[in-house]
Amino acid sequence: MAKEKDKTQEIVRELTVAYFMELETVMNYIANSVHLDGVRAEEIKKSLAADVAVEIGHAQQLANRIKTIGGTMPGSMSFKPSQKSLQPPNDSTDLVTVIKGVIDAENNACAQYNKIIKLCDGMDYVTQDMCITLLADEELHRREFKGFLMEYETK
Repeated sequence: MAKEKDKTQEIVRELTVAYFMELETVMNYIANSVHLDGVRAEEIKKSLAADVAVEIGHAQQLANRIKTIGGTMPGSMSFKPSQKSLQPPNDSTDLVTVIKGVIDAENNACAQYNKIIKLCDGMDYVTQDMCITLLADEELHRREFKGFLMEYETK
């Protein structure tokens, strides 16, 4: 029983990491969707703005799951930012930097969800299923931005 409780606490810790990752992504998507300039930026800005709601939904799902399995939701004082590559660039027309930042953030989210999926295996199938669904969303978004990168990156 103690081993199961320890495993649940570990799952809560990793869900909390994912929760804060989603919230940080929301902040950076909003910032970049407003910051970018230029005709070529419009499609990127629209995509980022639309994905804010998706990422907030992810954070809400994670928060509900943390609470459901006995965790305590942390407040903003527990948040430590880490998305250096997704900060708005000095040049507001530097789309490639933003696109690469999105891909990096999505790669990190995918890695975190894969970690949780493995951690839950054989024990917490509900959390595992939720994270599989969230992983699919992140992979789709990453694929969209890889497509943008092919179009916008100068060779």
